[in-house]
Amino acid sequence: MTKIIKEIMKVVPEEKISDACFEGANIVLYSKKKDFVLEPGTCIKEAVDLIKKRVELRPDPSLTADLEIAEKEIRSLIPEEAGLQQIIFDPQRSRVIIEAEKPGIAIGKQGATLYEIKKRTFWVPIVRRSPPIRCQLIENIRLVLYQHSDYRRKFLDKIGHRIYDGWQRGKKQEWVRLSVLGAGRQVGRSCFLLQTPESRIMLDCGIDPAGVTGAEYPYFEAPEFNINDLDAVIISHSHLDHCGFLPYLYKFGYRGPTYCTAPTRDIMALLQLDMIKIARMDGKEPLYSSDDVKETLKHTICVDYDEVSDITPDVRITLYNAGHIIGSAMIHLHIGNGLHNMLYTGDMKFGRTTLLDPAVTQFPRLESMIIESTYGGKDNNYPTHFECENQFISIITKTLERRGRVLLPVLGVGRAQEVLLVLEELFRTGRLAEVPVYIDGMVWDVTAIHSAYPEFLNTNVRKLIFHKDHNPFLAPMFKHIGSGKERQQVMEETGPCVVLATSGMLVGGPSVQYLKFFAPSERNSLVFTSYQGEGSLGRRIQHGEREIVFDYGASSKPELVKINMEIETIEGLSGHSSRKELMSFLYRCMPRPKKIIVNHGESSRCLDFASSIHKQYRIETVSPRNLEVVRVK
Repeated sequence: MTKIIKEIMKVVPEEKISDACFEGANIVLYSKKKDFVLEPGTCIKEAVDLIKKRVELRPDPSLTADLEIAEKEIRSLIPEEAGLQQIIFDPQRSRVIIEAEKPGIAIGKQGATLYEIKKRTFWVPIVRRSPPIRCQLIENIRLVLYQHSDYRRKFLDKIGHRIYDGWQRGKKQEWVRLSVLGAGRQVGRSCFLLQTPESRIMLDCGIDPAGVTGAEYPYFEAPEFNINDLDAVIISHSHLDHCGFLPYLYKFGYRGPTYCTAPTRDIMALLQLDMIKIARMDGKEPLYSSDDVKETLKHTICVDYDEVSDITPDVRITLYNAGHIIGSAMIHLHIGNGLHNMLYTGDMKFGRTTLLDPAVTQFPRLESMIIESTYGGKDNNYPTHFECENQFISIITKTLERRGRVLLPVLGVGRAQEVLLVLEELFRTGRLAEVPVYIDGMVWDVTAIHSAYPEFLNTNVRKLIFHKDHNPFLAPMFKHIGSGKERQQVMEETGPCVVLATSGMLVGGPSVQYLKFFAPSERNSLVFTSYQGEGSLGRRIQHGEREIVFDYGASSKPELVKINMEIETIEGLSGHSSRKELMSFLYRCMPRPKKIIVNHGESSRCLDFASSIHKQYRIETVSPRNLEVVRVK
């Protein structure tokens, strides 16, 4: 029995506990005593107060009712108006997941229905909202987790032992250092290695989607990185430049945990699988297989915003809303017993958008910060949201008047949903004449994931989604393109319309096919709403290139495409903070850090932003290049 369990048994009657194990940082007690399971008194609360960790009491699996009987009881207890969708049992952990359209009704007043289910079946009920838009990917992810429930239980227990076996042991010499394995003075392949005497933690593990050959991946050849020493990976959000290389770790034997929010887990898997698919379509060997993505899912631990979670003996994390895309998180690391507190912002947006609340600025303690600088240059201030809407109206109206079509290459996550909401509002309020909006690529699946996690969206959108009839993502003008045949029909037969398609940088995906078809006509418009990476086709067109050669290799002749369509860029819909917003974020940040590390920006922007922070706030700043190491403490 570990030391921390012995401490718990000082206040919890040991004879009533049949098993005690870890689920990551959580401690789970199982009991065969029915009365104790239903009415444990105050002892669990006393245990939490004593050790300052989460402790949960569950019925021993031997107490749980037969699956058929339990399902019948649950169906009889859940009111019809709750819209019960499915019931999934997790036998190893005595839990039952109940998916319903209206979770509040399923839970009952003050949890009365849940208590009755537990009392009658001795299964612990967990109610989840069923997605308004059916998403095969979400179902597949949950299936992977349930199929490997036994493995997950052992894996989570092993993580708990790693965290707690040295609980309250004596202090070692204390220091914190940070190795930059990617995103040092560049946008893309974000990856940091945080090292303490006790821990090796990776912050993000991305690729550079627009990178030149040889510069797409993090520097795993750095001498301080050893996959066998890695304790944990934390993913800030699901864009590929922050998570696209993660399954590669599992391909080469990493079996530790990856921490992120639930929407990040789902969208991350979708984008990784899409990356494999695109590589195969382009005749390239993928970096990893779908089995490696599955392995990643098996080892992913979801953490909610504001939830404090121990991840190693000397590091605990808290994730805060970053405002960038759904589920995006700023990672607060509490290192040592009060030794050092660091914030890694990942990509963040300090400004209210149609979709999300702005990034959080209040933290318990903060000594250092790693901050992005995608738009950190002194000239990177873009128009207001209202001005962007007017620009949108003008471009779309002009294009439709000349019987043209508007192509919006979008990042499948974040910008696409932001643009959909802006368009829906403009149509609904009559500021824009209604036309069909075709959604192609992974945008539809990602939108379904947004509907599945409304609690991560801002209040306005959340209210709309909770009322199915007003879900803005289900507006009638939005048409899902589900096949190559449907795509061909839109290109060849459809009149004036708007097309949203991935990828956002025109480096693959359906957006490139639409571009080839729409580009020769002056009636059509190409509108960029997201960052265009260096070297990407999108950046080249933005900078004036008007003749593009598509080389398909030895199999066919190169194709020359002339770009005659109108080219526009709308900056203000970005999910990144402008220069003004970045400075405003630092001004409002409480407490203010003593050291700031600037990353994730083109070299000139990183250096300019770092210099400006130092001048304005007299804070020590550094903008390390890739492979440099910064001693933080």
